[in-house]
Amino acid sequence: MPHILIDDKIPYIRGLAERLGECTYMPGSAISREEVRDADVLIVRTRTRCNRALLAGSRVRFIVTATIGYDHIDTEYLKEAGIGWTNCPGCNASSVAQYVESALILLNRAGCIDFQTSTIGVVGVGHVGAQVCARVAALGLSVLRCDPPRGRREGGYFVSLARLQEEADIITFHTPLTTSGPDATYHLAGPAFFAGLKRPIVFINTSRGEVADTKALLKAMACGAVSQAVIDTWEDEPHISPTLLNQTFIGTPHIAGYSADGKANATRMALQAVARFLGRDEMEFNVEPPALALSADDIPSDPLDRKLLLYNPMHDSDALKSRPADFEMLRACYPLRREKF
Repeated sequence: MPHILIDDKIPYIRGLAERLGECTYMPGSAISREEVRDADVLIVRTRTRCNRALLAGSRVRFIVTATIGYDHIDTEYLKEAGIGWTNCPGCNASSVAQYVESALILLNRAGCIDFQTSTIGVVGVGHVGAQVCARVAALGLSVLRCDPPRGRREGGYFVSLARLQEEADIITFHTPLTTSGPDATYHLAGPAFFAGLKRPIVFINTSRGEVADTKALLKAMACGAVSQAVIDTWEDEPHISPTLLNQTFIGTPHIAGYSADGKANATRMALQAVARFLGRDEMEFNVEPPALALSADDIPSDPLDRKLLLYNPMHDSDALKSRPADFEMLRACYPLRREKF
């Protein structure tokens, strides 16, 4: 029986993972070299750094991160050590799109944007960005899509970041975090980006904290280049900037992708990846999140009110602003959130 070490905050996995092997659960941030020494498989999230320091001398041969992002995975070392790995691409794309959509509804109701006259620029049009584009277009916003790698491969309707800086009223980031190459995203939203804006924008970041330079963002907010900010991912998490948090329209503890539906998708994809690695391709896992405790009378008739009833990010923002030191606890003890009734 393979020994599988699992981040204990991965939901809906207990009782299913045991079909694959002997399972041990523990907090992701506490997974250490000692714990992984006798593990064959790891199922982790972003709080576990999977690198030489953790894995050297262990018998680990396969790692799944139950997340879209994988900048916590040292892929070069894993290749060198012969350790297979995978992420869960697209698992919570709809959840992040729901977050952005709800944030835009709140911004619209606060008079910060107008669905009929505002243009949104979406930077990064992968699994998440594509769903964001679909949702915001349905709200009535004009959409500009910026994705340089896809633009070079596909041409078509992709535009430059410079065009977003010139025409967009809202710019939302949905890129991975990369530090090298022609399309490096580390501090992509930095001093040059903000200096190049031709009009005040609403700035949204739900990708990775380091995509935005916090100091540059604060300067842009101080001078009016950024009129409002919606921030879910932060530099130096969980030790985030209190100044930036207090100035955001919405500031949340890296939970944009935390719908129960997105979590269930990630757990199912992680389990199926381990099953494939173990040569048990025939195995299937049915992961169903709990239903909402609502009756038909609880559901409003207005479609935008229904969306906010399903998810209102201001509640998460209020919680973080009142208890910023509880960043990790607010993530670990996240309440049930669904994408559908």
